[in-house]
Amino acid sequence: MIQAPEELFLYKRPVEKAPEINIWAAFPAIYSFGMSSLGYLSIFKRLDERKDYFAERIFTDTKSTAIPLSDVDLMCFSFSFEIDFLGMFKIFERFNIPFNSKDRNEDFPLIFAGGPVLTANPEPFSDFFDFIIIGDAEQMDTTVIDVVKNNKNLPKNEILRLLAGVEGIYVPSLTEFDEQNQTVTMNGKPLEVKKITAELGGCITTPIISEKSYFSDTYIIEIARGCSQRCGFCLASYLNLPTRFVSYENIVKSIDFGLKYTKKIALLGALISAHPDFEKICEYILKKKEEIPELEMSVSSLRADTISPLIVKTLVKCGQKHSTIAIEAGSERLRKVINKNLSEEEIFNAVKIAQENGLTGLKIYAMIGHPTETMEDIKELADLAKRLKKTFKNFDFTYSFATFVPKAHTPFQYCAREAAKSLEKKYNYLKKHFHQLGIKIRCSSVNWDYYQALLSRGDRRLGKYLVEVYNEGGNLGAFKQAYKKMRQKRLLPPSDDFAIAEKPLEQPLPWNFIKTAPGEEALRKEFCRLLS
Repeated sequence: MIQAPEELFLYKRPVEKAPEINIWAAFPAIYSFGMSSLGYLSIFKRLDERKDYFAERIFTDTKSTAIPLSDVDLMCFSFSFEIDFLGMFKIFERFNIPFNSKDRNEDFPLIFAGGPVLTANPEPFSDFFDFIIIGDAEQMDTTVIDVVKNNKNLPKNEILRLLAGVEGIYVPSLTEFDEQNQTVTMNGKPLEVKKITAELGGCITTPIISEKSYFSDTYIIEIARGCSQRCGFCLASYLNLPTRFVSYENIVKSIDFGLKYTKKIALLGALISAHPDFEKICEYILKKKEEIPELEMSVSSLRADTISPLIVKTLVKCGQKHSTIAIEAGSERLRKVINKNLSEEEIFNAVKIAQENGLTGLKIYAMIGHPTETMEDIKELADLAKRLKKTFKNFDFTYSFATFVPKAHTPFQYCAREAAKSLEKKYNYLKKHFHQLGIKIRCSSVNWDYYQALLSRGDRRLGKYLVEVYNEGGNLGAFKQAYKKMRQKRLLPPSDDFAIAEKPLEQPLPWNFIKTAPGEEALRKEFCRLLS
């Protein structure tokens, strides 16, 4: 891909290169989305800075490339969502690359990937990659590429054996899956791959600013990774342990650097307002606002029990009229069950501070179908919305709901997912009552969430199914029809076994070969035991 004229590179690129290896850095969506992905762009930056690498960005709407596929040694993908396989297949099809790694001979590049979906549970996607990075890719990307670069003369299978010896690298073709016992083995022994956790020293920041990015001309700064709150369903919490914060000094340096090139900055993190110096960061941004009146700032979301007048005033002065908080559940009982330690008093106080300090509205995230949830909890959710609207007149509320999806590596990975009819009944109740209140409400698709759950807890047998889904058109109907075809051939168990069924705490799970920090597995099981 040739550099677009609207792109501004914020790092020093080598003037002259002597590439020993060619890399396609692929993102399974269109250019505007890929250019808004901080993780993807930060990896590309590290590759592009090397004189001995030639790296090129590839998207689903890429029309031409600087180097042909025949000259590509490595191709990497960033995977953030389960549905990303559809974009990946689109790129494969565009360049006539066989979908399955076993069908790609020595003429094709080695193809690998990383990202939260594959770190959590790579098994449904394992047929498509030669190897997978488990954990934080910034700790690993150049290491694994150097292994390939230094052994380019070897056949693929020998390079893969070398990579299998690198900590944090999973090579599916060297393993076997026992579907009856749900275990992955290598050379007849249980496989173990350690999840890699990177130090969070300096900020990860936007390396290329583009006016055609989804977040146009915005400089994004990651100030925190992970979340110390550890809600039982939350992948962002458990996949990113331990919670890490960038120092105030490094954040300030990044803000100053970004403002040299754009007037729009965004602070990124699962729970940015929990940063121990967040108020100091806000004070600094307000100071910069006085120097640069055009400065705009946005944040991903705020933690309701950490909202302060200073935080809200900073957002308002920097152009935000609305912000987002997550309450996750309507009743205090259920919030305690899921470990969302947020009282009703704190919710009301957060809205009070937001309104008094200039915000005109809030988007409130919540989830239905949590373990132990009843209709009483749903009624309390509607009642909470009613009381908030009555208390804070002329304040705009928008509620956004999703249904519970059990995610690998979270305590609720063992929990059952509620049946579709029951979830739809709860949604209909909420839609009716919110409509009567005149409150805007957005609900995720129960059926799409079902297939997200299927992929979240699926195993290696789903590989052929995903190819069939793509060939059928990749829409919701394709997911349903493709599974029906596979069931008729007796190639898959009932889909509810993956998406809905409760898992016994002692049952092996397909992703158990991924080793996280000592004690985490015991912690997850103890959390689930408390539910009963």
